[in-house]
Formats: sequence, structure tokens, C-alpha cells
Amino acid sequence: MPRLSEVIAALDALWPPDLAEQWDAVGTVCGDPDAAVERVLFAVDPVQEIVDEAVALGAQLLVTHHPLYLRGTTTVAAGTFKGRVVHTLIRQGIALHVAHTNADTADPGVSDALADALGLRVVRPLVPDPRDPAGRRGLGRVCELDAPTSLRHFAARAAHRLPATAQGIRVAGDPEGPVRTVAVSGGSGDSLFAEARAAGVDAFLTADLRHHPASEATQHSPLGLVDAAHWATEWPWCEQAAAQLDEISDRHGWDLRVHVSATVTDPWSAHFASQARPVPPPPATATATNPPGAPN
Repeated sequence: MPRLSEVIAALDALWPPDLAEQWDAVGTVCGDPDAAVERVLFAVDPVQEIVDEAVALGAQLLVTHHPLYLRGTTTVAAGTFKGRVVHTLIRQGIALHVAHTNADTADPGVSDALADALGLRVVRPLVPDPRDPAGRRGLGRVCELDAPTSLRHFAARAAHRLPATAQGIRVAGDPEGPVRTVAVSGGSGDSLFAEARAAGVDAFLTADLRHHPASEATQHSPLGLVDAAHWATEWPWCEQAAAQLDEISDRHGWDLRVHVSATVTDPWSAHFASQARPVPPPPATATATNPPGAPN
């Protein structure tokens, strides 16, 4: 049975911390380096229901994609929801480790897992990492479909293959427009519209698309936009990461029990489709000779 420090070293080799953006908060949040690890749980969000799942599972390590304290804090008091997470983890002897933008940039990374879930062939990074001479690391991925399709059918494929969420899939652009190549980026991706256009792809699948950037993007070019839930675009990484750790465990004879949480932690809990209502006719135009209320 490996020590936590040994497992963390293996995870850092998969997703080197120096690949993370400067603003990010990755690495081990809590945990005893000398503690033994038998069970590991992977999840997207370090929220209380995931921590409770780790407790029920008997895990000694929780690995999440999203940081617990991205912008720092001055307290871990149990009266706050994040402090309660920390108290539960420490009290139950569970370590928390975060791989965020370092997992986005890695090879393979978050967008590779997203492309694989969608049945796409990865061609290259959307934004290559200049530190990688092999040209395989970076943000997002440029991909090819197995056969040309329409934007409508590609969006339907995403709705079928990604985990179900209340949001589902939104589309901007001509639903019948042809799609042969696609850019994908797990998580929030509307800062990458220029790169997607420069890549010459027909569609861009990502999450958290905002009104103004999406509106401007549709005016710039016929690029089709496919907006999925943030959690849904990153959850496939959990399965990929678990498989990677499984392989390392087998190679080292660790006999780890590696699990992936199926709990949906997307914050949106319900979706109601807009119901079209008849538009009322405009009011009759009054004339100077017969103003409203005047006798006939």
C-alpha cells in the first residue's frame, strides 16, 4: 500500500504543477504525506456531497479538478461551507489534491478526454504550449469527425454522449451548417473564439458561453457554437485520470482501488424550455381628426 507522498508524486508526473496558470491553485490542499492510501476518488468539484461520498467509500484521497480555495482565504472555520469541507477531510483522514489548469494543458488532458467522449480524433492543441517541443500540450484541442455532419447532429451527439445536466446543449449558428472539424475546450472557453476561428474549424464546443462574446463570435464568422454545461465538459477527465492512476498502480503493484464519482455537481438543477406566447398586436394609431376618446 503506497504512502500519500508516493501517489501525489505520480499525479504530479501526470499533471506537472508548473503547467498551471499563475492565477491557479493546484496541488495538495490537505493530507499527511506519510499516510497510507488504499482508495482514491476522482470528481470535478470539492463540494460537501463529494466529500461525504469519499467518506462513505472509505477513500484516503480525493482528487478534484476544481480548486477548493482558488482565490485564497483567511479562515477554514467549519461555519463556512469550504471550512466544513476541510474539517470533514482532516477528521476522516482524507487528503485532497487538485489538478486544474495543469490538467487542462497536459498530454493527455481535459480536452483530450472531452474529445474522446465525443468520438473525435484529436489533431493538435488549439492553443499550443510553447514549452512543449512535441506540440502535443496546450489548451483545447482541434479535432476531426469520423464523417461530415450538420451542426444540429453534432450538437445532438454531444447531448447523447456527455453526462446529462439540466442545461443540456445550446447551439449558436446555422443548425444545418456543415461540420467537418471541431475545436473543443473543457470548461469556460469563450476567451478562445479568436483561436477557434484561426484554426479554421467549423464548430467550437465548450462551456459557459456568455451573451456578448457569443453574439460577437457569430457576427465575425459562420463558426458554429455548441455550449454544454461546465461540469459535463470536464467530467470525462475524471474517467481518464482514474484510468491513468489505475495503470500506475498496476505497474507499481500498489493495488489501489480507484473510483470516479457519478454525482452530478453542476449547480443548475432544472431547465424549463421557453414557451412561445402570441405577440399582441400593436395599438391602433390615433388620428388628429379622431383622437382617442373623442365622440364620433
